[in-house]
Amino acid sequence: MARPLVAIVGRPNVGKSLLFNRLTGQRLSIVEDTPGVTRDRLYAECEWRGRKFDLVDTGGIEPQTDSEILLFMRRQAQIAIDAATVIVLVTDIRTGVTAADKDVANLLLRSKKPVVLAVNKADSTGTVDPAVYEFYSLGLGDPIPVSAVHGHGTGDLLDECFRYFPPQEQEAEEDDCIKVAVIGKPNVGKSSLINRILGQDRVIVSDMAGTTRDAVDTPFENRFGRYRLIDTAGIRRKSRVDERVEKFSVLRAQMAIERADVCLVLIDARDGVTEQDTKIAGLAHEAGKASIIVVNKWDLVEKETGTMEKMRKDVMRDLSFMSYAPVLFISALTGQRVDRLFELINFVNDQSSMRISTGMLNNVLADAQARVQPPTDKGRRLKIYYMTQTGVKPPNFVIFCNSRELFHFSYQRYIENQIRAVFGLEGTPVRLVVRQKGDKE
Repeated sequence: MARPLVAIVGRPNVGKSLLFNRLTGQRLSIVEDTPGVTRDRLYAECEWRGRKFDLVDTGGIEPQTDSEILLFMRRQAQIAIDAATVIVLVTDIRTGVTAADKDVANLLLRSKKPVVLAVNKADSTGTVDPAVYEFYSLGLGDPIPVSAVHGHGTGDLLDECFRYFPPQEQEAEEDDCIKVAVIGKPNVGKSSLINRILGQDRVIVSDMAGTTRDAVDTPFENRFGRYRLIDTAGIRRKSRVDERVEKFSVLRAQMAIERADVCLVLIDARDGVTEQDTKIAGLAHEAGKASIIVVNKWDLVEKETGTMEKMRKDVMRDLSFMSYAPVLFISALTGQRVDRLFELINFVNDQSSMRISTGMLNNVLADAQARVQPPTDKGRRLKIYYMTQTGVKPPNFVIFCNSRELFHFSYQRYIENQIRAVFGLEGTPVRLVVRQKGDKE
């Protein structure tokens, strides 16, 4: 059985994201004194009284609005409500009950789901603020005063949510779940790809660059395995990152890369590899993540004989530092080759997790030295003693030699290429650490 899901909903600017961060103990959701900062649903794992559950933060619900983005946000909140085990309606004690609060409460009552009413910004301790009693008018039972800033009342809130959790059964472990981050510049089709995979409007898709701001997690399972898809905000050039909120979004995208197992680097087929694409791919490479270069919007490119092969060569030339990464041409709009993504994701994840015995490594090392002698300098020759693997994701190798200075970069690259030629290691960077005699551990 899946873990219980608690959805945090409410009108804009009542402190939903601050409460989400308080309950998760992490700064996952962007908090800003601007209505409409949280747009997509944002998931996190929590634990209370020994029970794990998922918490989801949603964008503020504006029941009466003509704004396209606010309509999208309302639809996202509705999807979270439909999937939730229990819903937390967040209100603001300072403003009292508003017409929007009543509209949201009526929406929740129609959902027939258990609702816990949280009255936020009750920051004083001691006696209960009489203003809390006004919230009984919403018809959602006893209001629970909480302070997202100080943490007051959050235990009572979680206890009330806990009452609605179904009996604990064997819950699926996520150890075998592959975390996949979808990264790229704005408007390259990241959200469209995730929606195509899921078969629903899981994340907001709009021609407006910068629509996705948070890094959004979505569990997903198909015949190829179990995955957690992370849709990230488009990473813009630094000169264009002038909004404070957008700076947080770039940080979220970088954090998403850090916690991913596999990165899908999306490129617009019409633009080819731009300078910004190179920088984004470099983030995944530097983080040591298994990567797939996904050329999206292939349906919009005029084709003739050899168009794909020419494009593949251009991509490999422009992203030469990621020559290990496979290239896949897809269309998120039509679904062309999207199914092939999962075979590649599994493949590069396995390659990144590969362990090679010291004996096999040293056989390859001996063979490589026999083919190309180690370099010399002023009569001194590089002597390589042995090599061993010290880690995975990405594969890390340590080479012990007599002199680090003699171990030229070009010879390191040669050794790496020999390892790849024998063991594959496609789709993943390789880390080589050179140690000389006398080095401390």
